[in-house]
Amino acid sequence: MEISATAISDPAARMPGQGLPMDADGIYALAARSMFQLFSSMSQGMFLVDKTGRIVWVNQGYERFLPRLGVASVGDFLGHMVEEVIPNTQMRRVLETGQPVLIDLLTNGAGTFVVSRLPLQDEDGAVLGAIGIVLFDQPETTLQPLISKFALLQRDLDEARRELAAQRSRSQRAATQGERRAKYSFASFVGSSPAAVEVKRQARRAAQSMSPVLLLGETGTGKEVLAHAIHAASARAAGPFVGVNIAAIPESLLEAEFFGVAPGAFTGAERKPRDGKFKLADGGTLFLDEIGDMPPSLQAKLLRALQEGEIEPLGSNQIVRFDARVVAATSRDLAQMVRDGQFREDLFYRLHVLPIRVPPLRERRSDIPALVEVLGEDLALRNDMPPPELGSGALELLAVQAWRGNIRELRNVLEQAAMRSDDASLDAALLAEVLRSSGVEPLTPHPGCGPSVHGRGPQDGAGLLRPLADQVAELEARAIRAALAAHGGNKLAVARALGISRAKLYDRLEQLNL
Repeated sequence: MEISATAISDPAARMPGQGLPMDADGIYALAARSMFQLFSSMSQGMFLVDKTGRIVWVNQGYERFLPRLGVASVGDFLGHMVEEVIPNTQMRRVLETGQPVLIDLLTNGAGTFVVSRLPLQDEDGAVLGAIGIVLFDQPETTLQPLISKFALLQRDLDEARRELAAQRSRSQRAATQGERRAKYSFASFVGSSPAAVEVKRQARRAAQSMSPVLLLGETGTGKEVLAHAIHAASARAAGPFVGVNIAAIPESLLEAEFFGVAPGAFTGAERKPRDGKFKLADGGTLFLDEIGDMPPSLQAKLLRALQEGEIEPLGSNQIVRFDARVVAATSRDLAQMVRDGQFREDLFYRLHVLPIRVPPLRERRSDIPALVEVLGEDLALRNDMPPPELGSGALELLAVQAWRGNIRELRNVLEQAAMRSDDASLDAALLAEVLRSSGVEPLTPHPGCGPSVHGRGPQDGAGLLRPLADQVAELEARAIRAALAAHGGNKLAVARALGISRAKLYDRLEQLNL
């Protein structure tokens, strides 16, 4: 915003009996003068400086700040350079650049103020001076809701930065020292849908326990990410995180892999002992992925190890104690396998202490835009390319697919589409082509019937045809967020407005990850 000095000082000619000037210059002058008078009367204070930075005028509202600035009178204020009497002012920058500073925070001995600084220019654009306007005095009171909101955002940002720095430090230390550490935290499990929030709430509670955790869910839903996050949030976070995919190890090697090998246990064995995964996980967490693929012959030994907290290495008579918390995961129906006699019932109950069902992607469709953004950034980093950009049509197409492979399938589709595209933009036609090439006939989104990529659900009655618990959780989250915004984050006021206790409010905030 630029104000002409001539417009302030010279009234425009008017036609007799008419309110507005008839020429453009006159209208501009009237508007500038009216705005100047309005700012002078409505603001908390105003002053003018000339092009050298010398204060030449101050209004009555600004005079009340002078004692706090250490100035005895208006006479002692006028004629001084602005930096001499107003500490921390940025008025000089406005004079030098001719660019306005519309909103800024100024803090000095007089307090904290929300201010604007506007240049005064002649018809040729030369800077003649500047106007300083105090919009709000004591903003910590008048702007409390806004300041509280930004304070919460800043706190969350600081916490995220500290967590990222800690993760980076742990990863670097593990890489240089060969340590086994968790690679992911709960922030790595992307999603804010009711289903995602609930599974993270259950996982956080499980992290505070030492009991075995059983992660159940389809392939590609993020079970391994949650296993890492549970370890990272537990009291064992400083200990090792050892993962083993049972389905990827030949059955003949599983016993040695789990329990270790004594020197010379069999022909060709090394002369020094080899620790198994249980011993390596001592003091930390042992993650047993695809536990449903464990052969029956090894299930009994695993059960004994979990019950007794001790193992016997292959070819050894020595008992080795260990202290490892077990997190298991499977995409199979373990309960049905127990009924079919394919999985030991006693081992099932030993593992099935803290079961957590990880929802498939089709139950958390509103998380797809966020997942696409995270997966796209990871794809860009790994391939040194710009992140893919998807329009609303492409996101709507992704949101209605079945995703039998869940997030792993979504990642594959995005990567294939990015490799086929000549630019960063991915449209719905290209994504549909990639899906067909993978043997999947893409579903077509219907206006008003498909799930919204913004998480609001369908636009008609079909939106109510969802689990009632999800709808109640979604409505509750919206009410709490609205109350937090209305009361500036004041928990007591929010609890009173919602008619719940503070304890219940804190519980809900933890569940919603707010």
